[in-house]
Amino acid sequence: MKKPLLFIITLLSTGLYAQEHFSGISTSRRTGIINATINPAELVNLEKKYEVSVFSLSANVSNNKISFGDLVGGADNFEELLFTGDDPVNMRVDVEILGPSFAMKVDKWAFAITTAAKVRANLVDIDTHLGRALTLDPIMSTTVTANINSQYNQRATATSWGEIGLSAAREIYKDEEHEFSAGVTFKLLFPGAYANMSASKFKGTINTNLLTNETVLDDAQANLNFAYSGSLADGFDDAGNFADFFAGGLNGFSTDIGFNYRWKNVNGNNDEYKLNAGLAFRNMGSMTFKDDKNVSNNYSLNIPNDNNPLDGTSGLDLTQFENADTIQEIEDILMQSGYATLNKSGKNFKAKMPALVSAYADYNISGNWYATGYFQQKLNKDSKDGQIAVQNMISLTPRYSTGFFEVYAPLANNEISGFTAGIGFRIGGFYIGSGSILSSAISDTNQADAYLGFRFGF
Repeated sequence: MKKPLLFIITLLSTGLYAQEHFSGISTSRRTGIINATINPAELVNLEKKYEVSVFSLSANVSNNKISFGDLVGGADNFEELLFTGDDPVNMRVDVEILGPSFAMKVDKWAFAITTAAKVRANLVDIDTHLGRALTLDPIMSTTVTANINSQYNQRATATSWGEIGLSAAREIYKDEEHEFSAGVTFKLLFPGAYANMSASKFKGTINTNLLTNETVLDDAQANLNFAYSGSLADGFDDAGNFADFFAGGLNGFSTDIGFNYRWKNVNGNNDEYKLNAGLAFRNMGSMTFKDDKNVSNNYSLNIPNDNNPLDGTSGLDLTQFENADTIQEIEDILMQSGYATLNKSGKNFKAKMPALVSAYADYNISGNWYATGYFQQKLNKDSKDGQIAVQNMISLTPRYSTGFFEVYAPLANNEISGFTAGIGFRIGGFYIGSGSILSSAISDTNQADAYLGFRFGF
């Protein structure tokens, strides 16, 4: 199971990392389509009558085990680093590509059509003892006997999909000093590829014989789920398997709903304000995978207790999974062992979008100096099978902003990686930034990031 359990590491080798997508620029005073990704009501505040977003890329990884120094230092022992200590492993890998998009204002209304491709891959609450047993050679193990009793659902999952967004926003109230608006984005979802491996209520004992290089799972019970669709059914070694974004056709919908308030600077230009604040409910919906390769199987794992599990007569030899390249190969090994019972088998299944609520406020301190507070809270539990994961976070971003130039420094506290500090720049329609480059320079943080994009208005 070494390769499937750590398929997320494939994404780590791409060299693109971040945490909050487009941190800093998404709440920029220079309002554009990128602002509407966190609140569709912001379309009313477009700087120009028309805006074109040419291309934007943001990719992120956040974890509670591997440090930025390990990543840039060229460390290749990811398995050892990832499964150190006793705390469960959590990792979020998130890539977002915003394709060609267009927005326009018409009187009190604003409209937009956007395109996007996304990849989410996660390790959720993986027990470190189980992770070491499945990914490391027995001779590298540091524990001869490890007892596992995990009541939560351990997951290794990945999803890729495409989106076409149709947005509309309207000014609700406006006077000389105050302005309220609301907006909505309807997203057409195109499932690409999916994979999920989970073990809930996992209980068992892992015994390692350092002389014979055996690792055996004994006295174990768990509920297992294996589900896969599209190109990820073929394996995880090929990075191209994660890039099959629109293969499943139109098979899902989600909605963003947002509200915006502006306290305008009556002594300034039309686009100047004292306060710009918003509230949005995002990614409310799901998509259905209907690929010919679809599989969703639920198993009960039951391995009886053996007083001598290393004598070769009983128990599940975990080293069998080391060379498995696909989930189907893992299932075959389990069924051949006789310890797994198939309870339910299905074909089509749904993936729930990473629904969240977010709020922000951008305050004009003085002149061209601003400060933005941002908060997001997920609405569903990441541990549920079929749920695309997202993490909670809060950030504060001081910025210096003019019409043509902007520099900002996002400071954030993330659910998984903790505190991060970054920096970003905007020159005209081009922007580039990082949510953690400053903190990684000061200390060894568990996050690294980068994003860039280009847009123009007329």
